[in-house]
Amino acid sequence: MHVLLRSCHGLLCLFALCFFSLTSTNVSQSAETRPNIVMILADDVSWNDLGCYGHPSIRTPNLDRLAQEGLRFDNAYLTISSCSPSRCSVITSRYPHNTGAPELHTPLPEGQVLFPQLLRDAGYYTVISGKQHMGPYALTSFDHVSKGKGPGREEDWVPILKKRPQDQPFFCWFASTDAHRAWQKSKEYQPHQPEDVVVPPYLVDSAETRKDLAQYYDEISRLDYFTGQILDELDAQGIADNTLVLFFADNGRPFPRCKTRLYDSGIKTPMMVRWPKVIKPGTVTKSLVSTIDLGPTFLEVAGVKADPRMQGVSFEKLFKHPDAKVRDYAFGEHNWHVFKAHERMVRSGDWLYIRNAIPGQRNLCVESIEFPSGEVLWERFEAGKLKPNQKDVFLKPRPREELYQVSKDPHQFHNLAEKPEYASELARLRGVLDQWSKQTGDTIPANPSPDRNQRPGEPKPGEFEHREMPGDARNAQKINNPGPVLAD
Repeated sequence: MHVLLRSCHGLLCLFALCFFSLTSTNVSQSAETRPNIVMILADDVSWNDLGCYGHPSIRTPNLDRLAQEGLRFDNAYLTISSCSPSRCSVITSRYPHNTGAPELHTPLPEGQVLFPQLLRDAGYYTVISGKQHMGPYALTSFDHVSKGKGPGREEDWVPILKKRPQDQPFFCWFASTDAHRAWQKSKEYQPHQPEDVVVPPYLVDSAETRKDLAQYYDEISRLDYFTGQILDELDAQGIADNTLVLFFADNGRPFPRCKTRLYDSGIKTPMMVRWPKVIKPGTVTKSLVSTIDLGPTFLEVAGVKADPRMQGVSFEKLFKHPDAKVRDYAFGEHNWHVFKAHERMVRSGDWLYIRNAIPGQRNLCVESIEFPSGEVLWERFEAGKLKPNQKDVFLKPRPREELYQVSKDPHQFHNLAEKPEYASELARLRGVLDQWSKQTGDTIPANPSPDRNQRPGEPKPGEFEHREMPGDARNAQKINNPGPVLAD
């Protein structure tokens, strides 16, 4: 009898041991199959300032490689073309007026959802290196925090990859300061020449502008160099196949009529993603996506449930089906960024609609006044020598509404809002923007943050302080409704 019991006990132990081993193996294999994620964030780079988007002279071989070996997005939009609000929107997957940090230099309030924290809770090792600009609370979602090294803050990215824990999947938020002013020379690139520059038609084609743009190109090439270093390191570690690498920018180039603006020169972003295990090389998608969708996408590929406070949607299905539809609408904001502002944008199909709540003032940012390209623009304006397409920043008053057919007007020069033949399209997009504003709790402040800097020809403003911000009047920080995503 005792022998029989001992035999049964032994069999039970053996069964339990086998079951535990199988379970442990499955858990281990599950952890190993979860992809690593590397997010590379450029600073002040417009969507078409890379070779893979057709630029003829900016040298970006590594970013072009990223596109060639993965998926390029031709219709990726930011929620705002402004440094810190754009980043706060990305990390929360919420619209700027819903984050509580919709204006430049406002820190993200405690309690907002942070997608890196959700990855961390699920076992990911999380890192941020480089430009942060979101306030202290956002940094609590990272295991390792670094301000970065070098002129563009990229020099510790590869060392971070080398020193990472080997028993965890990882998420890296690598944020460069390239190509933010002021320009900084370094050894990682061959300088671009002014004669090779492509001057956008809304800027003055002058020696000053060409030199300014050439130095901007140099900064992009430095970021490209360090992107190549990351790709090479992933190859060297043998983990490239199951590492998702995604590149985008926080806002448009730091030039007049770009940064802060809701035209494609400001609000549209380059975006490429490589994940060899899943994405076929050389894929292109024209599907509309928003940077508010990044968090839900990363969470889905990691097998982590998205938080209901997130207003974005995952575009993971585009990795295998680039013709699929993720959204019919992308929304953008222009809030205080040194100068008072309140504009809203919706992109839908081939149409771009902009509404300006403060049309009685010029639409300015620092880059449209200072620095060589802005200074020469003002000199030509005062001399009465500007071409029609170069006068945008001087308009006063501005149109309250703007409507553009993007395929026929890629620079958004020809406002169709007052043309009767486009009245139905105007009415449709008005209704969509009204619905989004109502459902997400957007508001026009009654006591808005004033100008911090002096406008040319106007009195110097008094001491600055942030005042009522968009969404405050409706407590939009507590609203999770994403507004329209797909058409009914």
